[in-house]
Amino acid sequence: MIEYVCVVFPYVTTILLISTIYAVFALGLNLEWGFTGLINFGHVAFLAIGAYTTAMLNLGGCPLVLSVVGGTVMAGLFGLLLGIPTLRLREDYLAIVTVGFSEVLRFILLNEEWLTRGPFGIYGFDRPFQDVIPCQYYNISLLILFVAILIIVYTSLEKLVHSPWGRVLKSVREDETVPAALGKNVFSYKLQSLAIGSAIAGLAGAMLALYLQYIDPGTFKPVETFYAWIIVILGGTASNKGTIVGALILWTLFSATKFINPYLPFTAHQMGAFRMIMIGLLLMLLMMHKPEGIFGKKEELALSD
Repeated sequence: MIEYVCVVFPYVTTILLISTIYAVFALGLNLEWGFTGLINFGHVAFLAIGAYTTAMLNLGGCPLVLSVVGGTVMAGLFGLLLGIPTLRLREDYLAIVTVGFSEVLRFILLNEEWLTRGPFGIYGFDRPFQDVIPCQYYNISLLILFVAILIIVYTSLEKLVHSPWGRVLKSVREDETVPAALGKNVFSYKLQSLAIGSAIAGLAGAMLALYLQYIDPGTFKPVETFYAWIIVILGGTASNKGTIVGALILWTLFSATKFINPYLPFTAHQMGAFRMIMIGLLLMLLMMHKPEGIFGKKEELALSD
């Protein structure tokens, strides 16, 4: 029994670590899409900016805490700069621009070896409390830290979206002509939402770098964005609680399906595709019976018309 616990506990810890990182990542997207109606298909770009900025600042001699803050701020700044020329246009322009931006950024990370080490990736940066906590207890300590970060992000977002500022975001999502007629600067609110959502994704990128201890351009492929979309849809649009639960469900499914590998005649590549098929079927069933998501409300569905 003790041996079983010793094997299972690190595995569960790993699932919770990854779920926590992606919950923070998806909370940024939920603010943009769920509460504001902004279609961001390049959310992974800000995950990459946060991760790379944190790693490079720390390798350059900056303390780890300031490096994480720098990665978060840099991701938010890029979200701000990206939103200025696009948010005055139709929603689909933002979707196109963000996809293009994420791919341009990935190829810059891949080819500019003088800055990012290209395909060799970045490693050797510090981890929090690495000289204090014994190796065998490090992951559980990192999980406690990440859960604390998730709680801070969640409670902050809850306060924001239930404030007058958050109510304006919801009105922008439903029909932006109404808040505009009431004298609200719709463009400014959209810009703020995109910048904050990007900064949260940058924070998740810093967390991912600290967990993996190594990052390279292959870590930030477009599919990472759609993991965030799956999490938001699964948990419920405009539900921060649902986003956290959606992240836990998604990564539990990804991990649990590995146990059926010996019973299926699939190669490793085919098994990866099979897991995605299972996730797709789950989403189809959810959309058929509960299109608003697990914790979502039908009246909160963005762009429902």
